[in-house]
Amino acid sequence: MDSILLFSVGTLAGVLNSVAGGGSFFTFPALLLTGMNPIVANATSTMAVWPGSVASVFAYRSEVGKIKHRVPGFVVSSLTGGIIGSLILLKTPEQTFSGLIPYLLLFATILFICGGKINQFLRNKHSFRLGNFPAWCLQLCIAIYGGYFGAGAGIVMLAMLALTGMEDIHEMNAIKTILGVSINAVAVTIFIIAGIIAWQPALTMMGGAIAGGYFGAIYAKKLPQKVVRGFVIFSASAMTIYFFIR
Repeated sequence: MDSILLFSVGTLAGVLNSVAGGGSFFTFPALLLTGMNPIVANATSTMAVWPGSVASVFAYRSEVGKIKHRVPGFVVSSLTGGIIGSLILLKTPEQTFSGLIPYLLLFATILFICGGKINQFLRNKHSFRLGNFPAWCLQLCIAIYGGYFGAGAGIVMLAMLALTGMEDIHEMNAIKTILGVSINAVAVTIFIIAGIIAWQPALTMMGGAIAGGYFGAIYAKKLPQKVVRGFVIFSASAMTIYFFIR
């Protein structure tokens, strides 16, 4: 039963990450509710959804071809920040991280709720453009958060890309996915070396995340994103309240 649940949650996370983001709102709490150590649950969740993001990059290959010249600087920032954030997580005491969980979820939920309006506002500000170096520095900060916890990081990346003048949401999603893959690639490598990934749950979720990530990205342009976002916001808000009162 646990395997079916974890596979289903992984599939849902893969779809959501490719369409609207927010997959970690489901994988991380699901692992916590099994009684897993919070830091192990965070690392396992990152490992589980990472292959789904890789599958999404492949599905976005036509968009990636159009913007590949913009990617290298952002990838360097993402890799560096991912390393820093994941190392900070490993140095965080379990009790401290457990106390931070409700606030991290609240922060990520607020980012998710406000993300669409922020991105729309920034896309309308055509007179302002963030230069490459400031954008790379901002991405470094986002990547540190992504390596440490990650939920909601995709929303902040979309806002950052809007500040650089990008307007095509599908191209922005393509870059966001590449950067998310980069952040989590170094994070999961460090988590594997540290031996803090619960492999059986991770592999079960991973199978679902790969399927969900690939097919979710393919059909992202056809799905009603407002409905998907509403579902994520409702669920994330409920989970945030739960972890505050638990």
